[in-house]
Amino acid sequence: MASKASTTIDDLYKVPDNAKAEIVDGEILLMPPTGGEPGYAGDEIYVSLRDHSRSTKTGRAVGDNKAFLVKLPSRESFSPDAAFYIGPNPGMKFYEGSPVFAVEVRSEGDYGLKVEERIRQKRIDYFQAGTLVVWDVDLKSPDVIRSFSFNDPDTPTICRRGEVARAELAVPGWEIPVNSLFEDD
Repeated sequence: MASKASTTIDDLYKVPDNAKAEIVDGEILLMPPTGGEPGYAGDEIYVSLRDHSRSTKTGRAVGDNKAFLVKLPSRESFSPDAAFYIGPNPGMKFYEGSPVFAVEVRSEGDYGLKVEERIRQKRIDYFQAGTLVVWDVDLKSPDVIRSFSFNDPDTPTICRRGEVARAELAVPGWEIPVNSLFEDD
């Protein structure tokens, strides 16, 4: 039986229609577009990070559908919904290395036991690649933000509506009101 050739970074550059994708287990993993509320939340986090980056002249805020190239046994890239990156401007290429802060906002279909395991594995991959803080944002839950850090990857800090969320380990001095992730607040 012939084995399938592994996907390359060049293949990621050629994903049709610039669709959001990652390379996982040697294959392109396409990610469906998100809905209004998760998209709004990711955009609000990006804008807040961008304002912080500009005011402190540190790091780079990165919005949705950008690729970060990594070298892990089962993963070659990430495409978070929002991120903060410390490193050189990649120009027209993908970012080299992982962001220090990554945000994954759950979409409508991001629920169930299989999805929970996929989210957990992706978080492990982020930490193995060098990310310091990963947020799991769930707009349907009272625990809106579950913030995981590399130094305690299994115990999240929980942030709910009415609270202020931080990613101090990765983005010192930055904070965002949880309510700002909801268009109706």
